[in-house]
Amino acid sequence: MSVDGFLQRLRSEGRIVVVGASLAGLRAAETLRAEGFTGTLTLIGDEPYEPYDRPPLSKQVLLGRGSAEHTALPRRRAIDAEWRLGVPATGLDMAAKRVRLADGDEVPYDRLLIATGVRARPWPNEAEAGLDGVFVLRTRDDAVALQRRLAEEPRRVFVIGAGFTGSEIASACHERGLPVTVAERGDAPLVGALGGVVGRVAAELQREHGVDLRTGVMVTRLEGDSAGRVRAAHLSDGSEVEADVVVVSLGATRNTEWLAGSGLGAGPRGIACDAGCRAFDIRGIVTDDIFVAGDVARSPHPLFGYQFLSLEHWGNAVSQAEIAAHNMLSDSVDRRPHMWVPAFWSSQFGVSIKSVGVPSMGTEILIAQGALAERRFTGVYGYQGRVIGAVTFDQTRWLEFYQHLIETTAPFPPPFPTVDRRSDGQRPLPADFPDPSVPTHGPTVTLSGYSPADRRITFTPGRH
Repeated sequence: MSVDGFLQRLRSEGRIVVVGASLAGLRAAETLRAEGFTGTLTLIGDEPYEPYDRPPLSKQVLLGRGSAEHTALPRRRAIDAEWRLGVPATGLDMAAKRVRLADGDEVPYDRLLIATGVRARPWPNEAEAGLDGVFVLRTRDDAVALQRRLAEEPRRVFVIGAGFTGSEIASACHERGLPVTVAERGDAPLVGALGGVVGRVAAELQREHGVDLRTGVMVTRLEGDSAGRVRAAHLSDGSEVEADVVVVSLGATRNTEWLAGSGLGAGPRGIACDAGCRAFDIRGIVTDDIFVAGDVARSPHPLFGYQFLSLEHWGNAVSQAEIAAHNMLSDSVDRRPHMWVPAFWSSQFGVSIKSVGVPSMGTEILIAQGALAERRFTGVYGYQGRVIGAVTFDQTRWLEFYQHLIETTAPFPPPFPTVDRRSDGQRPLPADFPDPSVPTHGPTVTLSGYSPADRRITFTPGRH
């Protein structure tokens, strides 16, 4: 047998451990088997369920149109894996190549894929967060608990945070006929992800559907009654909103704490990896046996100035998992870069909102088709003279075209006229994003700098 043949056989055998029984973890496992991996495969997950689809949780499940039990992800092929479910990973020994589990067990590996994703950021006051009627929405159990409470027809639902998830929750409450108040510290819903121009359209949309939207305010305190049930929320403008259900939607925290002290380049912004999904250690040296995929990863992207991007996207999780799995089994010359262009979608108040690229990187926006007032438009974002992102409200057919412009670094504003450009799209406007130095729960794409080993940044939750 040749040396190349021996190395290929070595890569197709051995022990691969996937930490994170998630969408990314499952698709990586399937790709490993599809590409000829015949060794032992172990998937570790902190939840007791096999991988399931999260987007329906804030949509069909909250509306009572689908059950959480039916959100299991379809299998594309058999993976012949050992499942370690309901037992989170608590540590990593890179030298000994072992993953430590909460039950005291250790799982050895030859190659490791980390796909631990994110979790919902809780309300920072633990006593208030523990009141009966205070919820977050991230997991299957979260969705079941919240749906049951909504089915009891509470007098009012109070949502803290008007990012995509908070807005979708408000939309579900409206559709169920429940009075709902939304508090947002920014000037408008979705402002961290799409900027103020589009955010103001989202604000009008919510208010026209009866949402009591409070912007530019923070929640200072959640008040409970004598039985430990939430009773009211107190706001920074001195007002008080009575509610018997409060949903905290302050964005996500990346699941990296279990890697503290491991020597891996992991921190609050995720796990740094190269474009081939190989993890960096804290010295900035790339590892060759530890890979990262999904929401927890932060990797450089050539289309966006080689900044490290952390992406909370369904499609990114799939694409990155497939690239990571392929590269785990490949020679260096056969490895592929992860070049997926971010894309995201949301459905709220009867409107389909989809984006491509990194809108939050844009400094200007041009309404290229349609009109803001009609809630049917395409907005194109520009950064340093090139197209960097696009968003559509009920105009999905244009996204593929603008994705091509992003991929080819087309100039901004686009030099061509469009058929359906109205008066508010004759010239670019300031995109009006909030100060990027202020932590925000809004973006689904986070630009996280250039240093793969930067551990200086910490996030301290404050009052919303």
